[in-house]
Order: sequence, then C-alpha cells, then structure tokens
Amino acid sequence: MRTFIQLALMMVMLGTVVINNAAIADDLHAGHLLPIVGSVNSLQHAQSVGVLLSDNTRDNLSYLERYHDMALNGAKDALDGRIRQAFVNSSDPELAIDWLMSSLQGTFLSVTVYDNLDALVQAHPDVVVMLDTHNQLLTQRNDQVEARFIARFYDANLQYIAKAEGAVHKQVPSVWVHDKAAPEIAAQIEQQRGVQLDALKQFDASLKALLRAGQRAG
Repeated sequence: MRTFIQLALMMVMLGTVVINNAAIADDLHAGHLLPIVGSVNSLQHAQSVGVLLSDNTRDNLSYLERYHDMALNGAKDALDGRIRQAFVNSSDPELAIDWLMSSLQGTFLSVTVYDNLDALVQAHPDVVVMLDTHNQLLTQRNDQVEARFIARFYDANLQYIAKAEGAVHKQVPSVWVHDKAAPEIAAQIEQQRGVQLDALKQFDASLKALLRAGQRAG
C-alpha cells in the first residue's frame, strides 16, 4: 500500500508536466523551406549538413527536461528508489537528441546545428535538415507512451529531398495496481526508454536506406 501511495504522489506530480499533443506543425512553412521535391541522389556521405531544430523539437526538449527534473527532485525520499530511478532513466532529455545528432554525424562529413534559418543560409551547407522530435511519457492520466523522430532533408537551394523517420507507440500496462511490487513497477516504467530506443533504431535504418538510395541513384 505504501508503494502505491508513493507512486500515486509521483504520478500526480508528473501529471502537471504538460505536453502539447497537437499534430506536428508544418515545419516547411514555419521554416520557410520550400516543399519542392528534389532528387534523393542529392544525399551523399561527403557533404556538410546544417541542422535546424523545429519549434516542436524545442518544446519537446523543454517537456522532457521538466519531466526529468520532477522525477529527480519531486517528492524526494517519498518513493522507492527503483521506481524513481526508472522515471529518471526513461525521461533522459539528452537521449534522443544525442542519438540523432550522432547518427547524422556518422553519416555525413560535417554536421552543424544552427539557431535559425538565416544563420544556416549564410553558412551554405550542402544539405539542410529540419529535425523534429516528439515524446509522450507516463502520467496519472496517460498510459500511452510514444516516440517519433523525423529528419527532413533539403538541398542547398532549400528544395525538399526526402525524410528519415522512426516512430513507436505503446500502451504500458497500468502501474495503478495495489499488489504490484516495486521491481515490477520499475520495469514497466523503464519501457518508456525502450520505446525511445526502438524509434531511434528505426530512424537509423531509415537514414541508412536514404543514403543507399542516393548512392545507387548517383
């Protein structure tokens, strides 16, 4: 009973962390990038890449940071350490963005993140990437866990080429059961991290397929 009450307290606190669940905004228009389809052979390993983070990505990073901070610091000493650590591990705000940047850096000659489109255009990279991320984590009112990652590629003239993406959605069995032991609850919460990792692996496979298509076309 004590574990259940402690978990209820943590879940209520995490439930105050709000995420905007609206559909991903049309970043082509928001970023003033033209939705004109280019050729996939525009993508080659020996290229410089300029990355822009979509507004959705920046909002999502803020959401993860708030959730992670609440897991670390909310209701301290009032929750089983294994459950708290599961919340902390599965809400790492750096996990996805570090993975995505590493994927791009391992694929292209150079990768630079720019604060805005004007700065990127002045730098004249060979390829432009609009990076969009979305995560949804467990709260008292939500048992749906989701991770979605999209990189939209544009050529040097800002004409759309293609996208790499990975997305996983999972309903986590309810942790709101009185007789569950702490290790079982922690394992269920850790599934949030697994959802992110599975979506990131899908993204890697999608990115590799794009480059293979570019090499064949070239």
